[in-house]
Amino acid sequence: MSLRIPPLAQFLACAALGWGLARLLPEWSLGSSLWTYVGYGLIAVGITLLAVALLAFARAHTTVNPLSPEQAETLVTTGLYRFTRNPMYLAMALILFGGALTLGSITALAAPAIFVVAMTILQIKPEERALQSRFGKAFTAYRGQTRRWL
Repeated sequence: MSLRIPPLAQFLACAALGWGLARLLPEWSLGSSLWTYVGYGLIAVGITLLAVALLAFARAHTTVNPLSPEQAETLVTTGLYRFTRNPMYLAMALILFGGALTLGSITALAAPAIFVVAMTILQIKPEERALQSRFGKAFTAYRGQTRRWL
């Protein structure tokens, strides 16, 4: 992969962006404390999904290093990976979305949207090319039956 910006760095940058937007434009509020509880729920779901996805990679004895997908030993297609090809990145997006809701900020909702676009362009598409090269027809079949995000 040519451009190597770790997903965690992209996640943290988007989290900082969301927080900054919420502080910069506090008048753009969601207006209900109910959103705070929904946000905490999404954060909890995101953390759980991330843990389950990481555990699936550990059980498959394959790399979790997102900067070296060509080192993958196994194409994981079971568990959460039956529903999305990128449950770890989906989990991060849910955490960002939940964080924006807990901030009560409409403007902070830009952060998860930017994260999804950036991850798709900078990480997922290059990752998919590497996995296609590594696993060939198996990845083609998997890609044909499982969505990139949801």
